[in-house]
Amino acid sequence: MVKKKVPDWLNSSLWSSTPPPEDDRLQRYVPKPITADAVEPPIPVAAPPAPAPAPVPIPVPAPPTPDVVSIQQEPPKPQVIENETSNSNSDRNDDENGSFIQSHLLSEVSELSLSKKVINMSELRRIATQGIPDGGGIRSTVWKLLLGYLPPDRGLWSSELAKKRSQYKHFKEDLLMNPSEITRRLEKCTNFDNDELKCESSGMLSRSEITHDEHPLSLGKTSIWNQFFQDTEIMEQIDRDVKRTHPDMHFFSGDSSFAKSNQDALRNILIVFAKLNPGIRYVQGMNEILAPLFYVFRNDPDEEFAASAEPDTFFCFVELLSGFRDNFCQQLDNSVVGIRSTITKLSQLLKEHDEELWRHLEVTTKVNPQFYAFRWITLLLTQEFNFADSLHIWDTLLSDPEGPQETLLRVCCAMLILIRRRLLAGDFTSNLKLLQNYPPTNISHLLYVANKLRS
Repeated sequence: MVKKKVPDWLNSSLWSSTPPPEDDRLQRYVPKPITADAVEPPIPVAAPPAPAPAPVPIPVPAPPTPDVVSIQQEPPKPQVIENETSNSNSDRNDDENGSFIQSHLLSEVSELSLSKKVINMSELRRIATQGIPDGGGIRSTVWKLLLGYLPPDRGLWSSELAKKRSQYKHFKEDLLMNPSEITRRLEKCTNFDNDELKCESSGMLSRSEITHDEHPLSLGKTSIWNQFFQDTEIMEQIDRDVKRTHPDMHFFSGDSSFAKSNQDALRNILIVFAKLNPGIRYVQGMNEILAPLFYVFRNDPDEEFAASAEPDTFFCFVELLSGFRDNFCQQLDNSVVGIRSTITKLSQLLKEHDEELWRHLEVTTKVNPQFYAFRWITLLLTQEFNFADSLHIWDTLLSDPEGPQETLLRVCCAMLILIRRRLLAGDFTSNLKLLQNYPPTNISHLLYVANKLRS
């Protein structure tokens, strides 16, 4: 059988880069990786020629060598780093290029898109896919537009936001109330026999209306107390996961009142979601998907938007998860829409674009994609990169009109291609360790390669 020819762009020296130091980031939701021998010492390699730039109006610098550690979000100019002086100059040039691109993107988003009465969503998606500027609350507004929470017509924003925020307030009142509070209100009603009509009009029941299902010892399926006890286990799991969400960030972790209020907001959102979606309820790891949304909305410089970050995050979380919810439903794991089917699509995508690497991983070394791709896909890459890089990746995921899942699979495939030399040289143990501890990489170049994988 004749092997499918590898595309010429895959044969570039881009894929023969120096292995970076191992990254010992915290691994979650998968077994601990199998230990492996240290990777061979790095070999100095000159930076490759720049690939053809994507068709965007802003001049973008050429991408760096894929495996070289880079703390900047934009690719630096290709050059051989020979000493500390040249390295310093590279960093300075990269910072200048990054600032230049950020300022142009900010200008484009503000003047060409968000300033219009009716926002052109196609234009906004085109700009957002390059990465959204961090300042000015731009990302907060753009994400809400891309997720359909804000309508394109700016004139409708005020009424739509008021309606959604009021709806979430009622969700909390109905779903987060402790049965003890309900009982207290019921008992209060019995002390006002003459005001029974008032109690009924305010939604509180008089003693004559209390049924067996409202009794704390009732085991009926419709009993509020029985349901409360069933929900307790899920709420305890949510509480544990929220407390360990990004423990390295003061925004989410710590004893400050600010961090605790943020944890409370995450907890409320996940509980309300679980109760409104009994078919899925809460699945461990949803807190990691929720965190970027809440972080971006809570840090909006507009005080009104920042104060309403909780309801805004809830509805955007629901919309985002609607495209991935089948991955969290265990009953659908083996169906055509379940997580195993999604992982199979990633395997097929890799085979289509790099059959040699696919064969080495799945046939020769027998590295099952489920060993690493399950976490990549279900947590939307939030655990594979630092927080700032995850936000950059999400800009691209949310801006793709085809939907985030197809883009996510292309990014995952690009992640494999960028470290193909190390994977082709590795065995089962070393490859599994590498894929479960993905090395730092330049996100702009990763997204560039992922974009080239479009059919």
